[in-house]
Amino acid sequence: MKLFLLAALLILTGCLRKPEPLPVFGQISPFELTAESGQPFSRQALDGKIWVADFIFTSCSGPCPRMSSLMKQVQQASSGMAEVRLVSFTVDPERDTPAALAAYAARYHAQPERWRFLTGSRESINRLMRHDFMLGSIDSNLTHSTRLVLLDRQSRIRGYYGTSEDSPVTQLVRDIKRILAEKS
Repeated sequence: MKLFLLAALLILTGCLRKPEPLPVFGQISPFELTAESGQPFSRQALDGKIWVADFIFTSCSGPCPRMSSLMKQVQQASSGMAEVRLVSFTVDPERDTPAALAAYAARYHAQPERWRFLTGSRESINRLMRHDFMLGSIDSNLTHSTRLVLLDRQSRIRGYYGTSEDSPVTQLVRDIKRILAEKS
């Protein structure tokens, strides 16, 4: 009986142990871009928030609609989490004006207080994508990474999630909850 109780206690202790913190892959530098509203938007607006980012363009007929659909699912799944924001950066700033981004946002029922669409100079977007998010560069064909990126309250990268096959939404929301449980 004592052996059974000891085994049960060990199992419970193992089950109640906190999961290891998510790794930190990098830090996003301050940026100043333009939102779909036409208003300036800086990284500072995300300070203290947990956010999910992706890189898309509005005329994309390839992976971008799937990525935006997944972001919409994240928006829905995190609706009760006031700290969570979503940010989509365009990789086609020449064509993706604030008006084009606003129309695209409406197509995906983006809640403007939670999901922002940002544009800026090609150099700014490329610097963010390559040096900060570590997702490669934008090429002349607008080929870009299809990963979603999870960031914590200090704009540190905590996870990358592939979008090409299985849906990453369940794991992404699970990891958002892990960051929410962390002390800020």
